[in-house]
Amino acid sequence: MIPTGHRRLILTRHAKSAWDDPAMTDHERPLNRRGLRSALELGEWLGSRGYEPDQVLCSSATRTRETWATVAVAPLEVTPKVDFLEALYHASPDVMLKLLCKATGETVMMIGHNPGIAEFAAMLVARPPSHPDFGRYPTAATLVVDFQIDNWKDLKPGTGSVLDFFIPSGRD
Repeated sequence: MIPTGHRRLILTRHAKSAWDDPAMTDHERPLNRRGLRSALELGEWLGSRGYEPDQVLCSSATRTRETWATVAVAPLEVTPKVDFLEALYHASPDVMLKLLCKATGETVMMIGHNPGIAEFAAMLVARPPSHPDFGRYPTAATLVVDFQIDNWKDLKPGTGSVLDFFIPSGRD
């Protein structure tokens, strides 16, 4: 539960994807075994901390969709509204900010790609977490950040308070 007058963002890079089929487009690449394990671990971690989104903004790529589907295997108290957005596929931080400012949920999970997701995370927080891999934002890395705003349209860069930063144990 987040305090009144706050909004929470769960910012996730997709889990590790497969490169097995050279004929497959980047957009179509699925998760590999390690990615599936990491996404499952991420879902368990989110659930254990009570970080449950009521809205999900997810890139339309196969690997981001599979990351969400695997994270969502963990029991959720609320069924979130899920939007698969082409605009999040390799989006820049500015595009991510515009999309987030249109969100309606109190706790929004955004699932995207590097390098944009790492740049967006750094842009949002007042003070970055001390984790040595925050700047690299490896696969399945997840930042949980609170903002003292009533509406996402009021979001300003550099105002987020970091609650958590998590990287599953089977990372790259």
